[in-house]
Amino acid sequence: MTAKAEVCFAKEASQQIVAGGSAGLVEICLMHPLDVVKTRFQIQRCSTDPNSYKSLGDSFLTIFRSEGLFGFYKGILPPILAETPKRAVKFFTFEQYKKLLGSVSLSPALQPSTMSYARHIIKKEGLGLQGLNKGFTATLGRHGVFNMVYFGFYYNVKNIIPINKDPTLEFLRKFGIGLLSGTIASVINIPFDVAKSRIQGPQPVPGEIKYRTCFKTMATVYQEEGILALYKGLLPKIMRLGPGGAVMLLVYEYTYSWLQENW
Repeated sequence: MTAKAEVCFAKEASQQIVAGGSAGLVEICLMHPLDVVKTRFQIQRCSTDPNSYKSLGDSFLTIFRSEGLFGFYKGILPPILAETPKRAVKFFTFEQYKKLLGSVSLSPALQPSTMSYARHIIKKEGLGLQGLNKGFTATLGRHGVFNMVYFGFYYNVKNIIPINKDPTLEFLRKFGIGLLSGTIASVINIPFDVAKSRIQGPQPVPGEIKYRTCFKTMATVYQEEGILALYKGLLPKIMRLGPGGAVMLLVYEYTYSWLQENW
């Protein structure tokens, strides 16, 4: 690679990383409250649980009344610290794979509390799969399945539906495809999400680990609670990752285009 090519690559890579990080940060800040509600739904054992939420509206009211507005932003720092650089790398990697594969179609709270809780987990349970990395396999499956469908569907369908010359209609075209991409990916990957929440969340009997591995957790939930239990929290998840997925892709594309023109 020549010096000029290296400079061009570094410039392109930095633009993609900045645009991807910006997209991730905006999406997290806008949609985190729905992620809080989704997780609360998923760790509920059954409707007879005295702490269970009766509906989506009830969960919002209960959290607001008992924890205030900031209750919806509990735990937002870890996603910001993790997801912003992760999505920067994700979009950069995706752009490089697009170039590499050419025309081949692709398959579809605050810092002190965060750090102190991380130290508590490490001290009590270590760094392994039962400690800070608990739920690693379920998390890997959740993200892998989601991104495969999300990016694959968006970029393939976007190339099929003609570009509109009207800027407003073109924005709506991209938003609609992004919304559908996030929705379909959410429906397909939510069993992994439920397994992750059960593994990482409080166990039914204190001191006794019931949920250990991803697929065994899915099987246990299915056998004890039925197939619908694997789709707990689907509505708030779709409400977050449907429009959230559209927002992230649009912020990335428009930011990347602006950087290419002005940087």
